Amino acid sequence: MTVFARILAGEIPADFLYQDELAVAFRDVSPQAPFHALVIPRKPLKSVADAGQEDTALLGHLLRVAARVAADAGLEEGGYRVVTNVGADGGQTVEHLHLHVLGGRPMGWPPG
Repeated sequence: MTVFARILAGEIPADFLYQDELAVAFRDVSPQAPFHALVIPRKPLKSVADAGQEDTALLGHLLRVAARVAADAGLEEGGYRVVTNVGADGGQTVEHLHLHVLGGRPMGWPPG
């Protein structure tokens, strides 16, 4: 069971910023920016690469939740970054689809 599955099950506490029937958002415990939240689906998908055609609406919903969380944090004016990692080479460390919402400082490019 992944750490995110344990958060969804209520076994590990999290600082929730948003919750609905499809997704939750919470603060990252190891922030990489002044604001760093994670948006995860309740459905256990390993990564965006594992999402099927039936998950199209869910993927769009996750992006809308990310935008809402960023807006609620006051990041719209200055901007923010939304990123997801896929696989070891992509930097994925938890095998449960998640979007990082990062803001509060200028983001460099390239990111890696």
